[in-house]
Amino acid sequence: MANEALKTLFYPFGAEELDLPQKEARVLFLGAEPGFRLADGWTAPIHAVQGFRPDFLVLERSGLEVAPRAEGENYDLALVLLGRHRGQNELRVAEAIERTAPDGLIVVAGAREDGVASLRKRLADLVEIEGAMPKYHGLAFWFRRPPGPDVASALRAANPAVLVGDRFHAAPGMFSHDRIDPGSLLLARTLPELSGAVADFCAGWGFLAAEIAARFPTVSALDLYEADFESLEAARTNLQAAAVQRNFFWHDLLAEPVGRRYDAVVMNPPFHKGRAADPGIGAGIIRAAAAALRPGGTLFLVANRQLPYEPVLAASFASHKELARDAAFKVLAARR
Repeated sequence: MANEALKTLFYPFGAEELDLPQKEARVLFLGAEPGFRLADGWTAPIHAVQGFRPDFLVLERSGLEVAPRAEGENYDLALVLLGRHRGQNELRVAEAIERTAPDGLIVVAGAREDGVASLRKRLADLVEIEGAMPKYHGLAFWFRRPPGPDVASALRAANPAVLVGDRFHAAPGMFSHDRIDPGSLLLARTLPELSGAVADFCAGWGFLAAEIAARFPTVSALDLYEADFESLEAARTNLQAAAVQRNFFWHDLLAEPVGRRYDAVVMNPPFHKGRAADPGIGAGIIRAAAAALRPGGTLFLVANRQLPYEPVLAASFASHKELARDAAFKVLAARR
């Protein structure tokens, strides 16, 4: 539904319900995704913000000015594309308010299943909604930046950063942002003694890497690969006290080659694209792990029990086996 929501976001401009921004206008686009088309006559440059590495790379290749975090202030127009996470959506709106000029226009859009209607209702208690247009199975609505910091502060206060297990920093929008993922926990408990150079693929906010750093003193280097920029930044914080040498890579493991070689790779790979299950994502990351391992190196991964990763392991590794399972997950090991 992402392309539909993109069309919803830009529809009020094409329908002449909203004036097109002029060439000299400054436009901020939070949650930008590839595939949008601008209305005829749109000449204003767009400063796009996208922290998910695959989408960032596509936007960058299209020639758009794009960054993983918002920068600057006093934008004339802010566009906010909603995603799956309610807390992250509210934080994006708060950021839009903070970075627009006084009385600047903020346009928000999302699919119905992204909670756009409930967000509109919540914001209507805080600001005056100037207008709204339903289209393409979604809704766009808009309002002016309110005076003072109260509205943005209220949205941020409702969606604070989280300290998971009194130890790990995380925030809304990150994978398993409010608890240690049970699959990752099973993998951590199952890992045998690790040594040498180790990589954590799909590292998230760093739980597995932190466990490895704390438990295995013969690990000489620990590299974290993660596609979500904010999760990787949280991982930097969560591993500050680790004694092991560590590196952090904001990286698309399906599109960008890994330049280093490892004695072991651990991972809890994603298997969803949006809301749809896509085991091909995990399969591609398994193949990336095989390419990144030294001969004799081992991959350790956790997956939902029903995911068919064993044939991929058989095709990419010399041997593989199951190490553990519970009611929901299995832990697999494969030797290069």
